[in-house]
This record gives sequence, structure tokens and C-alpha cells, in this order.
Amino acid sequence: MIKILGIVGSPRIGGNTEYLVAETLKAMEKDGVQTELVRLSDKEIKPCDACLSCRKTGDCWIEDDLKSIFDKMTNADGIILSSPVYFGSATPQIKALIDRAGYLSIAKGRVFEDKVGGAIVVARRAGHNFTLAQLLFFFLHQGMIVPGSTYWNIAFGREKNEVINDDEGLQTVKNFAEKMIWLIRKIKRPE
Repeated sequence: MIKILGIVGSPRIGGNTEYLVAETLKAMEKDGVQTELVRLSDKEIKPCDACLSCRKTGDCWIEDDLKSIFDKMTNADGIILSSPVYFGSATPQIKALIDRAGYLSIAKGRVFEDKVGGAIVVARRAGHNFTLAQLLFFFLHQGMIVPGSTYWNIAFGREKNEVINDDEGLQTVKNFAEKMIWLIRKIKRPE
């Protein structure tokens, strides 16, 4: 069975970013995929201190919620990273996650290599493209495969539930969901 992990990098529970990721996962579940949504809002992910001890030990010394999320990322076939735009970029929560997960992945032999990944970004007005690039660069750096959609996986909204009014954004992430599942099935298909 295909497993997809959707990580919501918003500090706000039940916000627009979470709604968009939930809609994406719901579309995937209709296709028989096992999904899980993880909110960073109720987790503690401290920033990387660049000690590089993970390269020696294979583990991060910082005690917080990273290990449980990292294990879910490692066990997933596909990973969705999402963030609202905060002052023109990704939230500190999602940035801390990708910094530490990236170092740890390298220390463990590039465990995300050849997995499928995609990003979803929500903003009030602007900053989508830069934030989308921040998240996509993680996937590319880790040797992951990124599927497309019918547009960039972005939507507009500020107050809770405003993203519901962005029909194109909602359709784009549903198209992305289909493409991500299609790609994972192609990769996993026995030869």
C-alpha cells in the first residue's frame, strides 16, 4: 500500500495550510492510499545547531519531536511539505524540520533518495514562489522526485477558511494528488 505523509508547517491549527493539505490527502485516500497528516503546530522541532554529530552517531542529539516525524518520513512513499508564507518565506517550524531531517538523512545514507515529494504553499498576497522554492529545494537536495500539477501548488488565504474560496488553488492540489499517486505507482511497479 502507498503511504503519504502530509506535514503542515503552520503554527496555526486548522488554518488554510492545514485545510489545503487535508484536501490533498482526502483526494489521495479516494484512490486507496494510506495518508497521515502531521501538524508541526503541536510539536516541538528545535533548529539545527550545525554540530554535525549526526554524521558520527547517525542520530540527532537534540531532544524534541523530530525523531518521530523523521521515522514517519522515512517510512512514507511520498512526503508533502507545506507552509504558509511568513514574511516572504517558509515558517521557522518547517525550516527547522527540513534542516535537521536533511542532515539526518545524509548521515543515514540519504534515506529519502528516490521517494516522491511535493510542496504546498498558502499566502495572503505574495511570497508563494520563494517559499515553494525553499520547500522544493529540500526534495531536490535529497534526490527525491517531484511531480507537477496544472499550476504551482499554491493558494490564497489569510484568515481561517479563506482558502476555500480559491477554486483554482484547490483544484491544483487535487491534480497534484493524482499526479503524485500516479508517479509513486510507476516507481513501485514491479518489472
